[in-house]
Amino acid sequence: MDIELFREKIFEFYRLNGRAFPWRNTTDRYAVMISEIMLQQTQAERVVPRFEAWLQQFPDIEHLASASLREVLILWSGLGYNSRAVRLHRCAAVIMNSFGGIVPSQPDSLKSLPGIGAYTCRSIPVFADNFDTAAVDTNIRRIIIHEFALPEDISPAQLQQVAETLVPPGRSREWHNALMDYGSLVLTSKKTGIRPLTRQSKFQGSKRWYRGKLIKELVNTDGMFLEEISEKYASCPWDMNEIITDLIADGLIERQKSTTAGALSILKIKGS
Repeated sequence: MDIELFREKIFEFYRLNGRAFPWRNTTDRYAVMISEIMLQQTQAERVVPRFEAWLQQFPDIEHLASASLREVLILWSGLGYNSRAVRLHRCAAVIMNSFGGIVPSQPDSLKSLPGIGAYTCRSIPVFADNFDTAAVDTNIRRIIIHEFALPEDISPAQLQQVAETLVPPGRSREWHNALMDYGSLVLTSKKTGIRPLTRQSKFQGSKRWYRGKLIKELVNTDGMFLEEISEKYASCPWDMNEIITDLIADGLIERQKSTTAGALSILKIKGS
């Protein structure tokens, strides 16, 4: 397909059918960073109220960095993948200490931050600064493969090169918003048969579901005894000790000795 014709088609669709989201009304790099991390593996409609509540409580990097992990997880509850909240909290601390409290504008600097990968380090400057680069997510990957008849096993590096040639200079923000909507509303995975590189497993009853359930309980208490957890989750088909070990390794929780019950161990949200 001709690149100019492709651009015209996508922009025309966006002009007639573009969606409205609160993060599209700001160029504040911090707000954009929050939205981009929230939108990872979470539907946009579900993110809207969380995004707005988040900016009410943590309006900037300084407020987020000074908050406790418990406060962060309480506000994150319901978005899933709590490790994203932990990395975002760490991100704020690094930005305060190394970047003077200002979210970096360059992809290389952003990629050095916790939880910021190849896509997000580009999408933040694209949406905040109209930076002329290509940020390729699942939707955009599917569109490019389908529209230009590329092989599904094309390497990320090769796909990135193609995507870069498609970005209209000076219109990167609008271009990416248009592609996102076209991929979500028209050129879906079901319609094209092009599967994402990674697929989410069934959530209910999964290990991730039990991780989230335990975190939610710990957020709402001052801690739980290990014995209490073992009894409460006796029917869990997964190894709870392994889940607990993983949560500790991810920086979500910590194990402490109880000061009131002898040598019994108690689990708490880290830092609480």
